[in-house]
Amino acid sequence: MAAKQTRRGFVKAALAGTAGAVALSREEQVLLARSGGGKGAETEAPRPRLRPGSQSTLPFGRIGKLKISRLIMGGNLIAGFAHSRDLLYLSRLLRHYFTPEKILETLEIAEAYGINAINTNPRATEIIQRYRKEWNSDLLWIVQGYPNEKGDVTGIQKSIDAGASAVYVQGSVGDRLVANGKLDVLAKALELIRKNGLPAGVGGHDLATIQACEKAGLPVDFYVKTLHTSDYFTARRPDQPTRVNDSRNDNFWCVDPQAVIDFMQAVEKPWIAFKVMAAGAIAPRKAFTHAFHGGADFILAGMFDFQVSKDVHFAREVLAKVRRKRPWRAQA
Repeated sequence: MAAKQTRRGFVKAALAGTAGAVALSREEQVLLARSGGGKGAETEAPRPRLRPGSQSTLPFGRIGKLKISRLIMGGNLIAGFAHSRDLLYLSRLLRHYFTPEKILETLEIAEAYGINAINTNPRATEIIQRYRKEWNSDLLWIVQGYPNEKGDVTGIQKSIDAGASAVYVQGSVGDRLVANGKLDVLAKALELIRKNGLPAGVGGHDLATIQACEKAGLPVDFYVKTLHTSDYFTARRPDQPTRVNDSRNDNFWCVDPQAVIDFMQAVEKPWIAFKVMAAGAIAPRKAFTHAFHGGADFILAGMFDFQVSKDVHFAREVLAKVRRKRPWRAQA
């Protein structure tokens, strides 16, 4: 007669063959401890936390007084936002994967590999504050701002009060405000951010957004602009709109990458490039090469915990031999 499989036995069997508690993920350690698995599991010491920069060190640049790693962690994945194209289940899958504990673990790994900044929606406020407190972390927090067309900037002030390190007008919002001639709202948002002593930025998917800000001479400290190649399988088709926000297919974020590269050559403000992998459609080494060679000062990349080490490796590899026409606008 087969022996009865207990929860404790199942967990021990499932985790057998690992290199011990240190090799386990935080979720596995918690599950093993709760199930009573392993000798002395209830009293085992927790896995030592990783020290920032202990695994690798990335080059840095500066935006204002902030010293920021050239590779910045994107916050869409941990917030459950996914550009899933026609995969309807993907956002829900992300929300199941990125439990609070998994988010904390991912941030810990990122810091260990030299990533010292994250960009998120204000919805991530609670988890960022928790991580900073529990890990005694100085992780820099770049927050997206959402002023409306009537000039309501109360959400931006809330992010500042919550501990933001920098704030910028989110890309779709920036595109919409410029398209509707609301540069005065952008100016109001920038003024508020700068008044509080933080770097103030403007994001955009459309190059016209950056061009309008430069033409108007708005007091922008940094830009957050999309840049990716157009040679991936689900790239924009000729029958689709040329404005990103007019497309319902959610499959492209930079219509003319060469035009972006050419215009940004003369822009003297730091530039954070985002959507460089076209939401996972382009391999990181290729994407990072295109962005850094194209003039970006920083790259924003969404990463799962198991992708961090390789993405940092690729970024360091590219930065070590980068050849670019645009001068670095964010010198360390």
